[in-house]
Amino acid sequence: MAEIKAGLKYTKEHEWIKVEGEKGYVGISDYAQNAMGDIVFVELPEVGQDVSAGGDLCVVESVKGANDVYSPASGKIAEVNEDLEDSPEKINEDPYGSWIALVELSDLSELDGLMNEEAYRSYCEGLE
Repeated sequence: MAEIKAGLKYTKEHEWIKVEGEKGYVGISDYAQNAMGDIVFVELPEVGQDVSAGGDLCVVESVKGANDVYSPASGKIAEVNEDLEDSPEKINEDPYGSWIALVELSDLSELDGLMNEEAYRSYCEGLE
């Protein structure tokens, strides 16, 4: 079973968001990185780019192919994790420590539609 970290919100597409005030760090879950295999490239979004909940955030390429990553919430990209440009494998090594983008959230109520740890665990168990 993939690791599921407490205190985060999850999407059905296996992204996570760690909310701090009105900003949220976004990454992909352990389940997702396991399914993708070795990650070889992350096409980071642009700082200042607007994103919408469920809309495209970036593309993660692995040995199995390219995967779209979606934004769990709407807002503006405030920062990207540039370490992933040189070391995309960090997502495989530490999926919850290797955030992709920091989003300035425009509608905190969208977070209510995401899954907590327990709901995401049940969701993943249903996929196996």
